[in-house]
Amino acid sequence: MRKLALLALMVFWSFPATAQQLSSEAKWATVTAAEYESHPDIVYKKANQFECKLDVISATDKAHPRPTLIYIHGGGWVGGSKESAALRTLPFLAAGMNVVNVEYRLGPVSLAPAAVEDCRCALRWVYKHAKDYGFDLNHLVVNGHSAGGHLSLMTGMLTPEAGFDNECPGPENLQVAAIVNYYGITDVADLLAGPNEKSYAVMWLGSLRDRFELAKQLSPLTYVRPGLPPIFTAQGDADPTVPYQHSVRLHKALTAAGVANELYTVPGGKHGGWTTDQYLSVQEAIFAFLKQHGVLGQ
Repeated sequence: MRKLALLALMVFWSFPATAQQLSSEAKWATVTAAEYESHPDIVYKKANQFECKLDVISATDKAHPRPTLIYIHGGGWVGGSKESAALRTLPFLAAGMNVVNVEYRLGPVSLAPAAVEDCRCALRWVYKHAKDYGFDLNHLVVNGHSAGGHLSLMTGMLTPEAGFDNECPGPENLQVAAIVNYYGITDVADLLAGPNEKSYAVMWLGSLRDRFELAKQLSPLTYVRPGLPPIFTAQGDADPTVPYQHSVRLHKALTAAGVANELYTVPGGKHGGWTTDQYLSVQEAIFAFLKQHGVLGQ
């Protein structure tokens, strides 16, 4: 999160010095630098001799809790980092939200289901430290791209009965107000063999026994049921990395269960790498969705 603070300062320094000449972007960066504080590399869990860390950017005014984004990076569960994905949180920061940027154990450190367990523990940490950082627990949004989209879905959809909370048990009833899923995997077993086999999925489950059964337990489609939080999904219909049908199947299942949801299809879109206009349209649709469901103010 140091990068975000530096970015705000860099934007400010890149514009003329007088207040009359500041662009709206520079004004936003100046106000953000003054009203927010950064807390990098907080250890929220230790497992397998690995320290799981997260970064927090929170408003200095803790007396008035703010809606909070919990962001989970992608990388096929075997790569990526919270630092490399940090700038993806900027639109939500600009909307006045706090931000929690989460890392988790990757496949080379711990095979599945470690990443899911870690992200659930990160959500538990947010609950336990809500007063310390001004997190509004009634307005939590979990968001991620690709594998991070999958982990966001799992983090927001799981119940304790699923068995993935045992590394960080607690009395809190872990719930989120909404899930924003960018082209996340919804059927892990589909990627382990057959026409949709993907090396990143095979690597994440390795040679674990009953890996197809575990893959089912790690699939968001398994946990579709009435009463879930609103779910927004965005994906390109030409995605070569995660089958577009994963999003279609999730959308149909959620709709059948009566869960508020939206599938935003990017025509011809690949696995990210969309045009600026496409990204802007998706972000506008996300904010409209969150406002519609009372997660953000009108």
